[in-house]
Amino acid sequence: MSPKDALPPLPEPLRGEVADSHTHLDMQDGTVEEALTKAAAVGVTTVVQVGCDVKGSRWAAETAAAHENVHAAVALHPNEAPRIVLGDPDGWSRQGARTGGGDGALDDALTEIDRLASLPYVRGVGETGLDYFRTGPEGMAAQERSFRAHIEIAKRHGKALVIHDREAHEDVLRVLDEEGAPERTVFHCYSGDAAMAEICGRKGYYMSFAGNVTFKNAQPLRDALAVAPLELVLVETDAPFLTPAPYRGRPNAPYLIPLTVRAMAAVRGIEEDVLATALAANTARAFDY
Repeated sequence: MSPKDALPPLPEPLRGEVADSHTHLDMQDGTVEEALTKAAAVGVTTVVQVGCDVKGSRWAAETAAAHENVHAAVALHPNEAPRIVLGDPDGWSRQGARTGGGDGALDDALTEIDRLASLPYVRGVGETGLDYFRTGPEGMAAQERSFRAHIEIAKRHGKALVIHDREAHEDVLRVLDEEGAPERTVFHCYSGDAAMAEICGRKGYYMSFAGNVTFKNAQPLRDALAVAPLELVLVETDAPFLTPAPYRGRPNAPYLIPLTVRAMAAVRGIEEDVLATALAANTARAFDY
């Protein structure tokens, strides 16, 4: 195993308990039990397991049903919707290469997400939204139709909406305005600037910050965190991605949340314990657990 593949060491435990508001345990090495035990050892006692496709969403719901401290979110990722409709000849996703099934296939997938969203262990609908980084103009119609459908599903079932917004800030905010955002809306891996954070704050949208808030080049993110209302701030890993400094590029996992919490507390100019208490309360409120 190269050093780049090695898991970072356990950080110093937090003095309070917090939740990882967005993780992908199904993409991480080791068992769910191992991941949860390591996380709990440093004060990360709850995780929200997020689905990105039908199979992953079923797995999230099953995992949440089996573990008291795991809550599920279910959805078709913004890049999954166009692949279902148009196909994925290059096999970008975990399903490998596939042909397009058209709008009917997207309807079928959304029907299954709707069914999963009704389950009691499922606390969120997501990650959904818009991604203009990976999906080109040909896929935008499917992506937006899927996003609007997920908003409706979240509202009908009274679940949180978990948003993936990559290089699409204006259109994500526009669609939320047009459809009417659910009562609890979370911008996962918040990537906007301070001006957008002020808009989200006014609208009552939660902003979840990931390990990239610790990166040297992420000053705009830190500026956003500095102005976001504290009662709307969450923390996440998005593991196995976005490992916080000083371990950027190595595998991420929920047990590394303390590194991000400490960096966030420094940006806010508050004690780690004060931030941890707020984060725990905010995540429980956002996901209604």
